[in-house]
Amino acid sequence: MSMTDPIADFLTRIRNATKAGHASVKIPRSKMKSELAKVLKNEGFIEGWVDVEEGFGSIKLFLRYDGKERGIIRGLQRVSKPSRRVYVAKDSVPRVRNGLGVAILTTPKGVLSDTQARQAGVGGEVICYIW
Repeated sequence: MSMTDPIADFLTRIRNATKAGHASVKIPRSKMKSELAKVLKNEGFIEGWVDVEEGFGSIKLFLRYDGKERGIIRGLQRVSKPSRRVYVAKDSVPRVRNGLGVAILTTPKGVLSDTQARQAGVGGEVICYIW
């Protein structure tokens, strides 16, 4: 089976693991996914992540839950797909759920959250929304 959209797979694995109440989820590693994991950690959506070296290598994300055992991540949405890329200029970086969510973008300055992109004054490809 060839994977046409590894980022969508990354988001789906997180969504499924959160719904199932798992403490962690293992995802095949790529540079892009490591960068996405960094943003998720910085924005407080996950406890943390580690590189797992066996085989081709993967990332293990440690998911966060609130006091009622509900996942901190309520929703994930892929925006830019391989079939349809979505780019934004620096002055039209999207706001997710009136600032309650986060848009993750790939920019010339690396993979950034919407807030970081606004501060850096850059636009880029909108990878996904998380709330």
